[in-house]
Amino acid sequence: MIGAIAAGNTAVIKPSEFTSETGKVLKKMMDETFDPEYVYLVNGDYLVTSELLKHKFDHIFFTGSTRVGKIVYEAAAKHLTPVTLELGGKSPTIVDESANIEVAARRIAFGKFINAGQTCIAPDYIYVHSKIYERFAYALKKVIETMYQNQDAFTHIVSNAHFERLVKLIDQDKVVLGNHVSKDKLYIGPTIMKDVTWDDAVMQDEIFGPILPLLKYDKIEDVITTLKTKEKPLALYLFTQNVELEKKVFCSLSFGGGAINDTVMHFTNTNLPFGGVGASGIGYYHGKSSFEIFSNSKAYVKKSVLADPPLAYPPYTKAKENLIRRIFK
Repeated sequence: MIGAIAAGNTAVIKPSEFTSETGKVLKKMMDETFDPEYVYLVNGDYLVTSELLKHKFDHIFFTGSTRVGKIVYEAAAKHLTPVTLELGGKSPTIVDESANIEVAARRIAFGKFINAGQTCIAPDYIYVHSKIYERFAYALKKVIETMYQNQDAFTHIVSNAHFERLVKLIDQDKVVLGNHVSKDKLYIGPTIMKDVTWDDAVMQDEIFGPILPLLKYDKIEDVITTLKTKEKPLALYLFTQNVELEKKVFCSLSFGGGAINDTVMHFTNTNLPFGGVGASGIGYYHGKSSFEIFSNSKAYVKKSVLADPPLAYPPYTKAKENLIRRIFK
């Protein structure tokens, strides 16, 4: 919204219906701060969203799921309205055998369990080199046990539907930590699953919750080959001290943005454009990029009328041609 109004626009804001209490707070803030003809916030369910999409806007910005992003894109196409889609997907994390295991465990746990994993850039799953697989799994367990001892301080799941969806993704036989679940509180504690494969339910769609699957690999080439067959993710994280491996992974794979030896912090840097690619989004924003996506660049020239040499105009004689050739040389 800041980017939009900075670029000279008015704005209509529509929060998610799944966060109704947050929507009420935002509504109060906007109504107290802005003239409704300048910035207006409207709450409601998918029917309200559908009605909004019938109108012709200069630009539509949407953040949410890939499924809903397709609906927004289709509606915008009817008016040839440009869109920015910030979606998501299964953002991979790769932990190489050269990685600092303790640091990697802390930074991955931090990035994964912010808001109970309910962020679009959370590490969705981890590929861990087989030589350090068990040591990393142990380090990750210890870090999580230290960071998240207080259940009351851990974010709960946003809705009953999402809670039920997440619970179904947990394979009891592969859980090595967590699986503390309370339906009454919509609580799912940090949960690690080991020896996960792409056939498991947890690997079929974006998790968007506090479940972290660990996969094992021997050759980075095999990981790259596999990831190239998947949809392009919003983020990718690599933990390594091998510079050549950094180049290999980041030059071989397509993704929105990411980090080396860190997670999620690229999102906080306003000097870096943020966005997805393919199924994970269209367009980049943040900082100056937010101003640019809500702006329309106009290219024009202004020419003096004090002199207007006939060289550019017909008729094109041989003498003119020779003169032009000499000028170009």
